[in-house]
Amino acid sequence: MKNLISVIGPTGIGKTRLAIDLAKYFSTEIISCDSRQFFKEMKIGTAAPSEEELAAILHHFIGNLSVEDYYSIGQYEEDALKKINELFEKHDTVILVGGSMMYEKAVIEGLNELPEANAENQEKLQDILDSDGIEKLQEILKMLDPEYYAVVDIHNHRRLLRAIDIIWQTDRKYSEQISVDQGSRDFNVIRIGIEAPREELYDRINRRVDVMMEKGLLEEAKSLEEFKGLTALNTVGYTELFKYFDGEWDLDFAISEIKKNSRRYAKRQLTWYRKADNIHYLQLGYSQKDFDDLTQWIYEQFQK
Repeated sequence: MKNLISVIGPTGIGKTRLAIDLAKYFSTEIISCDSRQFFKEMKIGTAAPSEEELAAILHHFIGNLSVEDYYSIGQYEEDALKKINELFEKHDTVILVGGSMMYEKAVIEGLNELPEANAENQEKLQDILDSDGIEKLQEILKMLDPEYYAVVDIHNHRRLLRAIDIIWQTDRKYSEQISVDQGSRDFNVIRIGIEAPREELYDRINRRVDVMMEKGLLEEAKSLEEFKGLTALNTVGYTELFKYFDGEWDLDFAISEIKKNSRRYAKRQLTWYRKADNIHYLQLGYSQKDFDDLTQWIYEQFQK
């Protein structure tokens, strides 16, 4: 049986270092599931691995797209599984790393556990229903997912609201998500998390934003200003600087907002990971002994 080790944790906790340490130890390659690091124009603001880190171990799905490319989570799931299976032809173990929760879930479980309703989407759709009637919802669904439109009760507005909401959230047809059983994964998954006291994590995040600014985040964001309407750029570190360029905020305030929004994102990640009972944790700033204990524990899991 092949093994996928998934390294997870909140933003700024040091996942890249651990993933590289593990990849070196197991003489293998790394698959990224950080959805922001897919875009080659956003290296600084997404804290993509450095040239040295990329040279140390072969990484996949880093800087492989342009911000102008359309790419959905469903497409990623397909591409990542294909790459993992290719890698399993020459390696017994592959490392997955990244803090994009749904993207990790897509790889290790599949996406047919549908997301919760999105309040904003539901509100928008309710407004459309109220102002333009159920016909407008039918029209939207027919355009987005003709296959589901063909089988759904098109007079049941709740069904229409749910399907469109899911399509908007996942960028995938609802019909694909409910018809395919993607639960089967023919490899073991071992999830390794890194944890630190909340204050220490927030301190790291704040410092990391300062380092990004020193490395040229302002110039990077400026070069992407023309694309600010694209989904890829609707993300922490860029939206705040676009407000600075627009004259809405001054620079110090924009930087403090990047820090605040990064901490908020970390908090959401922690909440998500707390729900899982299958994550083995390593403390931030782990020693060689901690790492040796971890690899020993991993081997024990392989035996099981």
